[in-house]
Amino acid sequence: MRKGFASDNNAGVHPAILQAVAEANTGHAAGYGDDPWTAEATGLFRTHFGEDTEVFFVFNGTGANVVGLSSVVSSYHSVICADTAHIHTDECGAPEKFTGCKLLGVPTPDGKLTPERIRPLLHGFGFEHHAQPRVISISQVTEVGTLYRPEEISALARLAHDHGMILHMDGARISNAAAALDLPFRTFTRDCGIDVLSFGGTKNGMLSGEAVLFFHPALAENTKYIRKQSMQLFSKMRFISAQFLAFFREELWKKNALHANLMARILENELRTIPAIRITRKVEANGIFAIVPREIIEPLREKYFFYIWDEQGPEVRWMTSFDTTEEEIHDFARLIRQLLP
Repeated sequence: MRKGFASDNNAGVHPAILQAVAEANTGHAAGYGDDPWTAEATGLFRTHFGEDTEVFFVFNGTGANVVGLSSVVSSYHSVICADTAHIHTDECGAPEKFTGCKLLGVPTPDGKLTPERIRPLLHGFGFEHHAQPRVISISQVTEVGTLYRPEEISALARLAHDHGMILHMDGARISNAAAALDLPFRTFTRDCGIDVLSFGGTKNGMLSGEAVLFFHPALAENTKYIRKQSMQLFSKMRFISAQFLAFFREELWKKNALHANLMARILENELRTIPAIRITRKVEANGIFAIVPREIIEPLREKYFFYIWDEQGPEVRWMTSFDTTEEEIHDFARLIRQLLP
């Protein structure tokens, strides 16, 4: 497949991650997580987030969201999220199928929920005819490339907890957020009141594997059964856990995320010199959204593949990753200039 800016999912696997998998591929080890790699990786997560953090490794981001949400809801509950949220638009209804819950998508101009936008949905508590509000789910980084600041997350946590609700974070790109904010993971998650976190690795150089973190052990009482029922329990768990050992070793996660974010900034700077391109959203991590002349989209996609975000614009999305190079960005910008009339 030709290289491009479609998704950080399309990038390869960092060599250090592959090496860690190869090193774990020695002899036999107990399955389903009862192995030294999983014990060590769990310890690393607890170092970052707190010793009482409950950690569950899963295959992918949708699985992480499904397992995390399923652990804290019943089928009569509702989950409030942005209308652009991955759980709402890109998971084929999996959260609704597995939880039985109603997802309530809130329109936002920037992909970010606020207490003011959520409050109109906080009604019907105790009323048997109404789905019971149970979870507020936010994405960090959001699906439109924006970031929540710690104070914004804390405000949402207060609102959730005041109503006896749970605050969940979809952290598929949490490394890019931490790098952009220049903050430790815990500072803008647990310390701000996040209860359940889907911690992503695949978009930042891993082969596969995410983690579901619970910051209150009681919330994870049934998660081991839910993970198994959700088909997210990997028998050869060491090959997910070993990746996280490399991911945290020498802060590989941060190096990868910083590079991806930097490449987005360089691409943004190039695009701002082209009058025909209009960047539509803040560039805060590794994603750029822009309005592009329709006639150049397909010629561009023939060499550098990317997705159209909104056909009406047409607004496109360009994502950078840990292996994006400056040469690719400059070549891409030159091609745009050549294609413009």
